[in-house]
Amino acid sequence: MKPIQQIALHDPLQLVAPVCLLLGTLAVGYVVKRLLFRALHRWASKTSSKVDDVLTRSLGGPIMIWSLILGIYYATEWLELPDRSTRLIERTLLILVIISLTMMASRLAGNLVRHFGERSQGARPVTTLTQNLAQLFVVLMGLLILLYHFGVSITPILTAFGVGGLAVALALQDTLSNLFAGFYISVAGQVRLGDYIKLNTGEEGYVTDISWRSTTIRALANNLIIIPNSKLAQAVVTNYYLPERRVSLGIPVSVSYDADPDLVERVLLEEAQGAAAAVAGLLAEPAPSVQLIPGFGESAMNFTLGYSVSEFADQYRVQHELRKRILKRFRAEGIQMPYPTRTVYVREQAGA
Repeated sequence: MKPIQQIALHDPLQLVAPVCLLLGTLAVGYVVKRLLFRALHRWASKTSSKVDDVLTRSLGGPIMIWSLILGIYYATEWLELPDRSTRLIERTLLILVIISLTMMASRLAGNLVRHFGERSQGARPVTTLTQNLAQLFVVLMGLLILLYHFGVSITPILTAFGVGGLAVALALQDTLSNLFAGFYISVAGQVRLGDYIKLNTGEEGYVTDISWRSTTIRALANNLIIIPNSKLAQAVVTNYYLPERRVSLGIPVSVSYDADPDLVERVLLEEAQGAAAAVAGLLAEPAPSVQLIPGFGESAMNFTLGYSVSEFADQYRVQHELRKRILKRFRAEGIQMPYPTRTVYVREQAGA
């Protein structure tokens, strides 16, 4: 039995067969990968499923790694190596197999969680925290399998974790606070991906992600706002998408006391109902309404035109269009929108 160095120096031809076995195994693995992916794409083309994309993203790299590991194993078996070297190579290859399987399963779990979360009707979108938890669970299982295979007892490890858990919790209390707050936010379902929320501190926008540390929201100005999960869990949050996305709003309209209130009410209703069919985001149901509220002002009658929009962000475009229509119609009908006026009395003092 000769070491690989001696074989390479004195009889390099003996390495030809092992190298050919290694290259052949890699070639077979590449062919199997292409055939497998082609079959997956052909199957997925007949359905609306995107499982083929999930599998190709998860299996593309591991298949070639497994082919390399298998090729090294065959090449090692071909060579006449010392028993110690053979055992070391086999144990190393086994560790690589377990690690590659764990990483592949972790990636596959994360991709499947996101895929089925997006596909399921009525399901909440999948957050980064949910994917990370699924992947972390798979990694821990792989680590336990690796330790069990090599005869390492996990009981002392769990005991050490229990003893050191208090110290770790004290050192990482802010991080753990954000982690558990993010988990609570994801599970509670009161703040979901895609919801438009507003905090009592003034921040508002669409929720784009909930990670282990923070929640990211995108403001209407297209800026990202990063909020620690612990702060979000303690804040007073207004969710404009719950219990439904529809938002009821009102536009104040002031007219002269000389105007006919019935005419004003009819004009406002006609413009709002006509705009419902032309302005995107303005809802015809529930029907718009007009009320003489807040009522009699110092220099004008104050009406409120009530209407509903499909979601929070639509209100700005709808208000813009409604105000233009109301102004044009009032000018056509001769309805005045007066400027504020005051009557000032000047009295002369006696003997001045």
